[in-house]
Amino acid sequence: MTFLHHYPKAAKVAKANFIVAFIALAIGGFFGFVQALHRTDVFRGFFNSGEYYSILTGHGVLLALIFTTFFIAGLFVWGVARSLDREPESMAFSWAWFWLMTIGLVMAAVTIIGGLVPGSSIRAAVLYTFYPPLQAHPAFYIGLALVLVGSWMAGLDWFWSYKEWRKDNPNERIPILTFMALFTMMMWYVCTIGLALEVVGLLIPWSLGWVTEIEPLLPRTLFWFFGHAVVYFWLLPAYYVWYAILPKLSGGRLFSDSMTRIVFIIFLLLSTPVGYHHQYADAGISVGFKFYAMATTMLLLLPSLMTLFTVVASMEHGARQRGGKGYLKWIGKLPWDSPAFVGCALAGIMFAAGGFSGMINAGMNINLLIHNTIWVPGHFHLTVGTAVALTFMAISYWLIPQLTGRELKFKKLALVQPYAWFLGMTLMSNAMHRAGLAGVPRRTAEPQYSGFEFEPIFGTMAEMDWQIAIGGTILTISLTLFLWVITASWLGGAKSDKPVDDYIPEPLSGVEHTPAVLDNMKLWFALALIIVLLAYSFPLWEMVQDGIFEPGALPRPS
Repeated sequence: MTFLHHYPKAAKVAKANFIVAFIALAIGGFFGFVQALHRTDVFRGFFNSGEYYSILTGHGVLLALIFTTFFIAGLFVWGVARSLDREPESMAFSWAWFWLMTIGLVMAAVTIIGGLVPGSSIRAAVLYTFYPPLQAHPAFYIGLALVLVGSWMAGLDWFWSYKEWRKDNPNERIPILTFMALFTMMMWYVCTIGLALEVVGLLIPWSLGWVTEIEPLLPRTLFWFFGHAVVYFWLLPAYYVWYAILPKLSGGRLFSDSMTRIVFIIFLLLSTPVGYHHQYADAGISVGFKFYAMATTMLLLLPSLMTLFTVVASMEHGARQRGGKGYLKWIGKLPWDSPAFVGCALAGIMFAAGGFSGMINAGMNINLLIHNTIWVPGHFHLTVGTAVALTFMAISYWLIPQLTGRELKFKKLALVQPYAWFLGMTLMSNAMHRAGLAGVPRRTAEPQYSGFEFEPIFGTMAEMDWQIAIGGTILTISLTLFLWVITASWLGGAKSDKPVDDYIPEPLSGVEHTPAVLDNMKLWFALALIIVLLAYSFPLWEMVQDGIFEPGALPRPS
């Protein structure tokens, strides 16, 4: 018997979230393909340069906000129900947050697509960051607000299940799958305070015409209060998979329960205060607070390195269980013929590469070398575009059979798909990083300038353009393979009571070796709020002193 048979109600909610996630992935992925060909001037027959910015907005919003949020919701529904051994407490509540997010998605998507309709007044070509002075139709902001509220409700759903489980198990430790889900959501609650204030307090009134001007630094700062921490909202569910499932796919067990919990606590504490490192070029923020952000960003290398150690140790244990020997020869004993394992492992390798480029982004001085260049999307296509997206796709090969009761079809195509993604992203991201060092800008439909030539450190601009175009094409082929395999398996796979081995063994160093204080959610949540207050209270107070809706006004007397 598999998950579908044990928890049929949770399976329905998880499947609904995955369906929406995969539709967003398909559309957003196509938009990315269009961008890769358009920017490089390889092919511009899909849309013109004016419409490019609607495509760019759709690519960012559908992939970075919608695909991730819905997939994470489905993943956590699965993990919480499984680890607490209980269905959702109220299906009415579960469906309420799902449909609220879906309605919000449709509203935002309509405004983005509206930018491709000639003469339409319903438009939202405001890019992924969507702060002033670019302005979208009110439905865009209201839709995103509904998605946000729905995600909050989803978190409350899982905390509700935990509360009821705790009544029946007063002396038990929080199961590791539920622990990771709840700490991820606590971090989400902290970081989305800024987004909620920006969207509801500033952008919606502005888009409705209730106010005519907004101090631009304030919404920009509120966005980045959220805008970098959201990276960890995407990343922690990938860690969730690497810690909980990847060791099992390797043939072994998680190395350490306590190490896992410590990593998630560190991310809760430090994820939000790092936002200023996106604002090093903003003169309205003092250097001291920027340095604080740089320091906390560098500290986040610690949980990433802890993850590297723990996950690799877990994989090595699995390989040695399968007969692996030597210092490195054990790597050959890993299940490189399993698409779920291969995708997660390659995603982890790419994340390590993204970590190195991320250190450049985090430094106050060297950041200026690549600020607002295509280096930046080159970096986050390694982290979000591969570490997260490829992990989500790969683990779907293991999750979907549990939720549908059908075996995976086209396993050879499923195995090719992660390798193709890795190759395509290697080509595209490599060229983006090198082009960024040459000063090629990001966010532009026309990065070419008449009378000006970029001077790459090595290679040529033509070579890098073609590398981006070819890499983007390979990524699109890989995405198509993924969608084909998942759709065919979902609809036509052979029915089975046990379509996949879903047993997850206990860690080598289990919860009995884990200090109880790590489960004190109130303590860690309170500390996270205190650290955020230290980072943001004084700068935000300075920004509102001259009036939120009066840009350039003199400071008001206290």
